[in-house]
Amino acid sequence: METLRLIVVLVHLIGFAVLFGSWAAQAFGGERKITRIMDYGLLIAGVAGLALAAPWGIDGPLNYVKIGTKLVVLLVIGAMLGIGSARQKRGATVPSAVFWLIGILAVTNAAIALLWR
Repeated sequence: METLRLIVVLVHLIGFAVLFGSWAAQAFGGERKITRIMDYGLLIAGVAGLALAAPWGIDGPLNYVKIGTKLVVLLVIGAMLGIGSARQKRGATVPSAVFWLIGILAVTNAAIALLWR
């Protein structure tokens, strides 16, 4: 069971890497756009994160406050991606605050996972 949980953790990290990597490529590549790859990364990280929130027969209790906080951050990232995508479809540019907030919140979500015990 622990091996399966670790595989889901790996998939969760891959989802984060896809989201943050595609954001960083856009941020430092010159053109600040929301891409479908960011959406896919968010989806992968979210689904794997929800799977990790299930009790996998671990010894200690789950930290539901941490899980809830990470879920809220994930939903805010999704909202920012939706806002940016909608503006792009109308031909407008993505607001800088929205674009940079996506990257900041992605790193914040990873920091919460690593530092909050």
